Amino acid sequence: MSMNRQGRKTQPGTPEESLGDQPTHSGNRGLLIEEPLLFELGDTQTTGVDLPDLPESAHDNETRFGDLARREPIGLAGLSEPETLRHYVRLSQKNYSIDTGIYPLGSCTMKHNPRLNENMARLPGFMDIHPLQPQSTVRGAIELMDELAHWLLELTNMKAIALSPKAGAHGELCGMMAIKAAHEHAGHDQRNIVLVPDSAHGTNPATAALVGYRVRSVPAQKDGTVTAQSVKEALGDDVAAIMLTNPNTGGVFEREIVEIAELIHEAGAFFYCDGANFNAIAGKVRPGDLGVDAMHFNLHKTFSTPHGGGGPGSGPVVLSERLAAFAPVPFLLHDGEDSRLIENAGDVGAGKLHPFGRMTAFHGQFGMFTRAMSYMMSHGADGLRQASEDAVLNANYIRASLSEHMSLAFGEDHICMHEVLFDDEFLRDTGVTTLDLAKAMIDEGFHPMTVYFPLIVHGAMLIEPTESESKASLDQFIEVMIALTRDIREGRSEVFTAAPRFTPRRRLDETGAARKPVLRWSPE
Repeated sequence: MSMNRQGRKTQPGTPEESLGDQPTHSGNRGLLIEEPLLFELGDTQTTGVDLPDLPESAHDNETRFGDLARREPIGLAGLSEPETLRHYVRLSQKNYSIDTGIYPLGSCTMKHNPRLNENMARLPGFMDIHPLQPQSTVRGAIELMDELAHWLLELTNMKAIALSPKAGAHGELCGMMAIKAAHEHAGHDQRNIVLVPDSAHGTNPATAALVGYRVRSVPAQKDGTVTAQSVKEALGDDVAAIMLTNPNTGGVFEREIVEIAELIHEAGAFFYCDGANFNAIAGKVRPGDLGVDAMHFNLHKTFSTPHGGGGPGSGPVVLSERLAAFAPVPFLLHDGEDSRLIENAGDVGAGKLHPFGRMTAFHGQFGMFTRAMSYMMSHGADGLRQASEDAVLNANYIRASLSEHMSLAFGEDHICMHEVLFDDEFLRDTGVTTLDLAKAMIDEGFHPMTVYFPLIVHGAMLIEPTESESKASLDQFIEVMIALTRDIREGRSEVFTAAPRFTPRRRLDETGAARKPVLRWSPE
């Protein structure tokens, strides 16, 4: 079955087709090894380990495992240690990572992860502790958390912080639960609406719905920004909050954010800011000064380990004075010159604090706290500010360099923040789609940019170079993109519709894989 350009059908290439038109006897090309599956390598009837037979149970026809006993062969391929090691090393060599090249995924912030941060996270006094240890035995860890909390509050000019959320969406949930708890405490049960721009991350309306709110969409302008007038028209005494990303999903700063915050507060609602893109403004803008009541950080994006780059996420939430009393447990409480973790809501006692409950079993992703603290201390205030400035500079360098070759979603005169957004207008009538261009980038040795997102832009291509790319790296990326667009203009569409040609497998049925995943191997 032949491939169409939309990736709806699958045509896996043979090793020879994948590696070019000069096949080798082995199917390999140099160090690019054609790697079969474990089940194709090994034999399910053998194992690399000798184990004694299980003793029979005292009861007839029963084993000591009872109902948990395996009823059929486990079906794992038996491999020797060298075979197993080679298999996974070869697989790892097929991965693209930030350590091999630029990773231009917009909205994901795939930047360099300083190894110093990894070393700090692996210090025995941090790596070997357990969350159930008595607080008296982990004073250094608590002090680190307290120091991190202090600087996150300083960067945002907010009143309180919840460190425990595990990632961005978890942080959103935390912020919205604090907002709901504040309304319930005030007896505002009629407030059941959350305003969400139609350009928002999909997690925003999902989080609002999960908490029990109904979502009212706010129309966005062409550049994804929201006007104070559109918010004013959507407000009412049933509105609990607005969820707004700043800079927004298209990499644009919300110019009317202060006016929007004032309208929200006058209506008795709260302002939740999605902090996924804080890496564009850290050290430059304090969200609390803009009127934000709650905002999550992606520590794993702004302050060290990039998205999925070797460790778990972390999504602390900062809260304004209006919401500080509703922060979840556990939280840090200063007791004289010391600080301690309040583990349970009952430990707070009657008074001004009203924790809405607990988000997670323990205290959050401590390894990420250590990485973030190391990142902040090694950069300092001026370094964090420069990182934000360089991220914006790099994105605008790509914008200016490619503006004559690719169509900018928001026009040539539009200055972006940390990421630049192109649409597919320059591909019109060429026979090449956004997906085709993305696949051709793989053949050139680059990970594709984020495609078809945000949804408000047709055929979107969202590029975020981050601050950690050098000018030489950016120039190489730009030169390749210009060359690819030249090929498109000169009618070489077959280069794109056949891409990727130099990968171990050709273009896959991505839609089918997402909707009908095959998660288990079976022999033909």
